[in-house]
Amino acid sequence: MVKRTLFAVAAVLIALVLICGCTGTTTDPVPEEKQQLRIATTTSLYDTKLLEHLTPIFEEKYNAEVLIVSAGTGKALEYGQRGDVDVMMVHDRAREDTFLADGYGTNRRVFAYNYFVLVGPESDPAGVKNVTPEAAFTAIREKGMAGNSSVIFVSRGDASGTHAKEQAIWKAAGFNYTTQVKGSGDWYQEAGTGMGATLEMANEKEAYTLSDIGTYLAYKGDLDLVTIVDEGDILLNVYSAMQINQEKFPDINSTVAKDWVNFMISDDIQKEIASFGVDKYGQPLFYAAKDDWQKIGVTEAEVKNPIA
Repeated sequence: MVKRTLFAVAAVLIALVLICGCTGTTTDPVPEEKQQLRIATTTSLYDTKLLEHLTPIFEEKYNAEVLIVSAGTGKALEYGQRGDVDVMMVHDRAREDTFLADGYGTNRRVFAYNYFVLVGPESDPAGVKNVTPEAAFTAIREKGMAGNSSVIFVSRGDASGTHAKEQAIWKAAGFNYTTQVKGSGDWYQEAGTGMGATLEMANEKEAYTLSDIGTYLAYKGDLDLVTIVDEGDILLNVYSAMQINQEKFPDINSTVAKDWVNFMISDDIQKEIASFGVDKYGQPLFYAAKDDWQKIGVTEAEVKNPIA
């Protein structure tokens, strides 16, 4: 009887050992932690959903989580100047050059371009259809200042790249933006918001506004606004990406930032950019920069050279 009891106890102990052993050998591996990428981007890249299209491709390839804050170029640059993000994506060359010269950014690469367009009500109360951008702005101001209540211009008014381009057109037309345009009357109104919201405001007011073609096409189905002026060298709109300088901000994720910039100029993603929107809008919202670097006035290295 005692022997049988001892054998039973031994059998139970052996079974427990085997169970524990099996459990130990089937432990699932701990998944690799995702690296986080923080991007500050201009609203047009966000509102058009281009980044929504591209980020899942990047996240899968690099086991990353992409966090995006969308703002006008001026505000986006502020995020970079504080080291709050790893990558900048903007479209204002003059301020980008200053940002780089001041040591906040590094390794800029140009990945896309499109054009600005002047849009407005189909009735075109200022009568500026198909004139030059400078002539259109001049006529809108003249008729607005003369008290034509049907002529209104809605500005981004938010220190964005689009707002900077608007000011450049006013300057090219011979006007001092600060003293002769801004605050000059009810005809000129500032939205102080992103491109999509500005288009919606202009639509409600049956007003003119300057927009990048990509955001306009993305919102066109919900707008009564039509393209009024879409030709002129000054309307070129070039987009770039750059890393935030790790020497100034040691805590940024420079590795994944480099991966993102290289990703944006890679052949596969350049093709994605070139085809984005064609099926829905009948034309691309952006053009790939890689084969058109001479056309858009940048160096070959800015478009084609991966960051080492």
